[in-house]
Amino acid sequence: MRDFKLVFTGPMGVGKTTAIAAISDTAPIATEVANADTSVAKATTTVGLDFGQVTLDNGDRLRLYGTPGQSRFDFMWKILVRDALGLAILLDNSRPDPMADLAQYLDGFAGALERMPCAVGVSRLPSHPTPTLDDYAQALAARGLVLPLLAVDPRCKDDVVALIETLLMQIEVLDEEAAP
Repeated sequence: MRDFKLVFTGPMGVGKTTAIAAISDTAPIATEVANADTSVAKATTTVGLDFGQVTLDNGDRLRLYGTPGQSRFDFMWKILVRDALGLAILLDNSRPDPMADLAQYLDGFAGALERMPCAVGVSRLPSHPTPTLDDYAQALAARGLVLPLLAVDPRCKDDVVALIETLLMQIEVLDEEAAP
């Protein structure tokens, strides 16, 4: 049995807590408090972390952590990403500037991205079709990054599983490349 630590990050209200809850085998642990940020219409927000766990058919276990979205809690980003094997960046295409959100999280996790697989999930594409996944790919390419991009509804278990499977495939490829 292997343990994988995966981290979900992204702006406040993007659905990190919801994504973890959509697939966790147990009731997720969340550190939600009343939202004091009036710029986001949301009753509560994560101030510490979210945690959920999934046991795969082969017995491997995924430990899923969600970061707080606000940059003032970026010290938690560094703590939570430590020893993680993969990072999922969730973006909400209905936010005012989702490309700036992408840049914020790429910068915030730049050190981690040098050593771990990452996938980007973009929500609300049907109702907010721009920027497109191609626009995100071009922004990543401008930084020299080639990361998988998926349309994701964090409420949909199948979408969240697809995002995680993408990360696990990247981890397996890296393991195979590192094997003698």
